[in-house]
Amino acid sequence: MTGQGGIVHIGGYTAHSGGRGTGIVAARRDPGSGELSPLGTVAVTPSPSFLARHPRLPVLYAVNELPDGQLSAYRIGADGGLAPLGVRPTGGAEPCHLAVLPDGGHLVVANYGGGSVTVFPLDADGVPGERSDLVEHEGHGPDPERQDHAHAHMVVPAPGRGPLLAVDLGTDSIHPYDLDAAAGRLVPAAPPVRTAPGVGPRHLARHPDGRRCWVAGELDGSVTAYELTADGVPRERGRVEASDRSGHVQPSEIAVEPGGRFLYVANRGVGTIAVFTVDGELPELVAEVDTGGEWPRHFALVGEHLYVADERADMVRVFRVDPATGVPAPVGEPVAVPSPTCVLP
Repeated sequence: MTGQGGIVHIGGYTAHSGGRGTGIVAARRDPGSGELSPLGTVAVTPSPSFLARHPRLPVLYAVNELPDGQLSAYRIGADGGLAPLGVRPTGGAEPCHLAVLPDGGHLVVANYGGGSVTVFPLDADGVPGERSDLVEHEGHGPDPERQDHAHAHMVVPAPGRGPLLAVDLGTDSIHPYDLDAAAGRLVPAAPPVRTAPGVGPRHLARHPDGRRCWVAGELDGSVTAYELTADGVPRERGRVEASDRSGHVQPSEIAVEPGGRFLYVANRGVGTIAVFTVDGELPELVAEVDTGGEWPRHFALVGEHLYVADERADMVRVFRVDPATGVPAPVGEPVAVPSPTCVLP
């Protein structure tokens, strides 16, 4: 697993979105014990619900999940402090995810409320310029409340060559895009890949082998397995339940550990992290661990530790992952953080 010591930044909801946070929180991480020592709010900004780092530069980016969405950029200090570099409108409502392309030249944002994807060029210092593209998805799904129109929920660049995948909960689809770097524009690489109706695809996790990926279905409580074609387009292999618990299951984050052996899914409602092996055609559930809260919104794997942000329990919970079995076990006391929605090592 990647990452060692240093600073962890935590995004969350502020009063602008009914949350209790005040901005981006920093914490110091002990690489041995995994313990987090909160350093307080290091950037006062409205509802920074998802965070990302530049691949080479000490720059952090946050979406501000507001009716008029914003992108905020910061230079990261050695102590974890954040110095503002600029704010840009995303052109869409309620941006909820962002990612920097591997070469560090562009940043892409998923606007949940707007059902769109925005592209920003980044200069040599990592500062975002005026947006260079805004692509709006069209359509709807069978759920009249959650799928009345498009809801882009995640943008996942390929680590090497291959299209960026934009996951849209509202239209039950995954959109493959190539980036025309010179123009900063997204070009469809293939027609949208449709999930089963009513899946509500939220987040997507790529396997390190570059040949497989998995999607968390927020609305039907599923994990869908895909193989990636030579062109990097997902082809469905099948679907499994995200949890074996009874009750309302609403998956959020999904991730593969860097060794590629285990897949992790956070399940809101039942408050668990499900652990799957991925050796076979479909993921196989090997364990499901209680997080201590009911609403694990996001998690991050760092070294031998797993950090789970529980939005409604106002805490980040630390787990140690058994390297042999992949199963996490809680360590220490939960770390108090108001309305946390994203953990960025």
